[in-house]
Amino acid sequence: MIAVIGGSGLLGISEESSTTEEVVETPYGKPSSALKISKLNGIEIAFIPRHGDPHNISPHLINYRANIWALKSLGVKTIISVATVGSIAPEIEPGSLVFPNQIIDYTSAREHTFFDGINKPLNHIDFTYPYDESWRSQLISTSKKLQIKFIDNGCYASVNGPRLETAAEINRYENDGATIVGMTGMPEASLARELDISYVAICPVANHAAGRGLSKDGLNLETINKNAKKMMTSVNALLKEVIKKIDH
Repeated sequence: MIAVIGGSGLLGISEESSTTEEVVETPYGKPSSALKISKLNGIEIAFIPRHGDPHNISPHLINYRANIWALKSLGVKTIISVATVGSIAPEIEPGSLVFPNQIIDYTSAREHTFFDGINKPLNHIDFTYPYDESWRSQLISTSKKLQIKFIDNGCYASVNGPRLETAAEINRYENDGATIVGMTGMPEASLARELDISYVAICPVANHAAGRGLSKDGLNLETINKNAKKMMTSVNALLKEVIKKIDH
């Protein structure tokens, strides 16, 4: 089974077969919503909107452990995350999709591991390369085929939110090597690694980051959300094509 975790603007995958809902209880509390189970071209898909349905869970309050554990309990082997971002690097324009290959975690006070040495034995996972390279390659090749504008790598700065960043913070992230910024990349990626689930991200770029480009004088959340929703047509097309390629 493959899972899609939806972010801002994505509440499902179009052209799926009939959908059922699965309410999963976890040792870590409630997931963001019931899991929507469907099939696309014979492939079983579990979908969960990380911000809930309707969209009302702040990034720092998402129960990431419950979401990932629930997906694992259903037999999910691969997660495709859809996470809207802002662009830090000047070559990354709004309207593009980024498939990050690295991540820097600036979050705090989030429950970020299953193996805390209290409820489960301590476990130090290897996280050198946080995103599954074979899946990134499939996203890249499929985007080329569909003629979708994309950036084939990037470093995701994962911040707490829910407030947007200051221009000085964006300068710091750039100095650290980050090229895009978002609020939900961690601990989602590392939790998936802890449970041996392949994880890859599609990051629609909805805006220039604070102090950059069109956001030089400030950020407008309404514009960001509007741009993110517009990009879901490309995201849906990419998801469907990639999932159809899965050998089952």
